[in-house]
Amino acid sequence: MEKRYLRLGVNIDHVATIRNARGGQHPDPVRAARAAAAAGADGITAHLREDRRHMTDEDVARLSAGIDLPLNLEMAATDEMLAIALRHAPHAACIVPEKRQERTTEGGLDALGGHNHLAPFVRQLNAGNIRVSLFVEPDMAQLDAAKSLGAPVVELHTGAFCEAEGAEQDRQFERIVQAAEYAESLGIECHAGHGFTFETVAPVAAIPTIVELNIGHFLIGEAIFGGLESSIKRMRSLMDKARSEAYGERSA
Repeated sequence: MEKRYLRLGVNIDHVATIRNARGGQHPDPVRAARAAAAAGADGITAHLREDRRHMTDEDVARLSAGIDLPLNLEMAATDEMLAIALRHAPHAACIVPEKRQERTTEGGLDALGGHNHLAPFVRQLNAGNIRVSLFVEPDMAQLDAAKSLGAPVVELHTGAFCEAEGAEQDRQFERIVQAAEYAESLGIECHAGHGFTFETVAPVAAIPTIVELNIGHFLIGEAIFGGLESSIKRMRSLMDKARSEAYGERSA
């Protein structure tokens, strides 16, 4: 199999979380996006939530106009978010489940049960030349639903794998492997994200049918101790090492 480059999307939501804790303009998410680009990120992810707990409408506007990397807008399937996405036309839009009381996204979207609700959102985003991704569990029925909806991309929720230990982690990893292979058989591009750390990223990075990882909270947390560029460069290096070893290449 020809070696595939593994992209890294850096989610900068929690730069905005820190800013919002005190108000004002510091730290600036756009500055963080530029630092991520300098450190080797291939894209920037930002989640505009209904309650605006981190990213704001102004942040999305500034990111759309002020960075060179592709912008991936995470959004709930609501009319308000659809209008914002169509107005700013980011490179991609990842539709995620959203509950007001949750601290972070707790699981994958129910693309199967929510098929009729999701269909017009996927259709209009596709028509707006925005690459649609659905954030789903590594489950074959959810991938079939994504295919039926016409989504060109899925992002597999990896939280259960990253949080598990021992035999349960092995079981969750196998689910991801099988789902990524099945997505490719359906002609859907496969991404993965949620919960990655320096310790958990390598196994998933080595899966050749996954072409992008989206990582945020951990990188921003590590930036407190060693700087944002340092944390991203280390994650990028671990991803590259795992991908090279998966193809039988020697590490530098």
